[in-house]
Amino acid sequence: MHVHIVPNRNSAPAVLLRDSVREGGKVKKKTLANLSGWDPLRVEALRRALAGDFDGVGDVTGLGEVESGQIFGVLFALHQLAVRCGLDKVLKGPTGRLALFLVLARVAHQGSRLSAVRWARDHAVKEVLGLDAFDEDDLYDALDWLCEQQEAIDDRLYRDYVKTHAAPPALVLYDVTSSYFEGQHNALSAYGYNRDGKRGKKQIVIGLLTAADGHPLAIKVFEGNTADPSTVQSQIEVLKTRFRIESVVFVGDRGMVKTKGQQALTEAGFQYITALTDPQVRTLLKNSVLTPELFDELLCEVEHDAKRLIVRRNPEMQRKEAHRRMDKLRVLSEKITARNSYQAAHPKARPEAGLRQLSAWMTRHKLHRMVTLRTDAHQGIVMDLDEVALKDVALLDGCYVLVTNVPLDVLDTKTIHDRYQDLQKVERDFRAMKTSLLEIRPIFVTKASRTRGHVFVAMLALLITRHAQATLKSAFGSTEQNKDAFTLEDALSSLARLTFYQTHVGRVTVQRLVSPDPTQQNILRAFGLTWPSPRNKSVPQKH
Repeated sequence: MHVHIVPNRNSAPAVLLRDSVREGGKVKKKTLANLSGWDPLRVEALRRALAGDFDGVGDVTGLGEVESGQIFGVLFALHQLAVRCGLDKVLKGPTGRLALFLVLARVAHQGSRLSAVRWARDHAVKEVLGLDAFDEDDLYDALDWLCEQQEAIDDRLYRDYVKTHAAPPALVLYDVTSSYFEGQHNALSAYGYNRDGKRGKKQIVIGLLTAADGHPLAIKVFEGNTADPSTVQSQIEVLKTRFRIESVVFVGDRGMVKTKGQQALTEAGFQYITALTDPQVRTLLKNSVLTPELFDELLCEVEHDAKRLIVRRNPEMQRKEAHRRMDKLRVLSEKITARNSYQAAHPKARPEAGLRQLSAWMTRHKLHRMVTLRTDAHQGIVMDLDEVALKDVALLDGCYVLVTNVPLDVLDTKTIHDRYQDLQKVERDFRAMKTSLLEIRPIFVTKASRTRGHVFVAMLALLITRHAQATLKSAFGSTEQNKDAFTLEDALSSLARLTFYQTHVGRVTVQRLVSPDPTQQNILRAFGLTWPSPRNKSVPQKH
């Protein structure tokens, strides 16, 4: 009696229990049972038992060493969260699944496309996403596909958002940021106002449109030298043409919604909330529309030119700005002292060279309005501080003026102020995308389509991270409230211990999922996920 494995060309091999009998001088095989439905471990145990391997052996369970297999928990959890965010509906087909992998890898791994390929080797990509082997070129193709499909994907996700909330958003938040490049050859890169503090590096400008709760609705990439106000028109087109919103309050950051933007929003039937720049506020003070006495901790409102001006001074910000200015003046004084000491020790050094360097530093740190530098034959470089100018500069410390055309009977003064403060939600989204978790920068791709695809991947990943973080906070509280609370990074690190383990049985590798420990069970429960029941899975062993 023996186990016979019969190969099948287009299906799994048949596993038969057979006996050999002699009839008429010939040996014939008689099938006693079909074992094809048996677990491979049981089949191998039976084969070895029939072969006598366990004769006289007490322990018959050993079928070889157990090896650690691929990580299953991370992609399993992230994929289920992506399904809840509706990404499975918009990222379909072979290329769509590759795009979904890019999104999940952006949450759990970051890095380049090449590093994502290496990361995939350690994770159960085929078991979770149904993806066969791929390389970085396939992922670059997925970025191109995402760029082509971005508007359609945005529109579908927006419809899901409206369905979930039973109404279009009544208020949207909009802000822009920049992200720098390593290299000089990106099709969209250009020198511009660099918010990353990376001097000498080209950049792109990114505009993010969200709902009032910070939920991302659309993202757009602009060339690196694009001015913030000029991006507003494209967002009006998104809201009006693609999302078909008839009425909305558009909240934009300081100085973004200027005269042309305000006019364009009004013509579209929208209203706006934004803030004035320092020069704009000083003009209003000069024209006596505002007076310094209006700036106070309490909100004050003034009507001007058919618009509402909401005026306030933040005492904490006032102290910080004053401290920052005095600190710069102290550093400048120290630099002057150091330069004069150098000049005294090196008589041949040119005083004009030191003056130019210090003047450039002073201008870069915006001290030129209150400070004048000059050379003196006896004292060297001398700093003259204009106390009147210093007082004028300090006049608006901590002050800000909001401007809106929303009627008072629609939103009161405090609500206008609070909605403008909601722009911090977009700033947090940008921090998550650029530095803290998703690490969109630095950008290494060169083609315009792949740059846009890369940024869009980050936005889709942001949908998952926001949902995951809100779920964890709801279950465990924040880390400020509970020292044992889980961040998303903590949760993914814990789930990374949930792997397959595998045993080689003859020509078959048998894989089985480990069971979650109590900590992992708590995380899965917080996410509302059910761990798959541990079951064996056999795969052909490579030779």
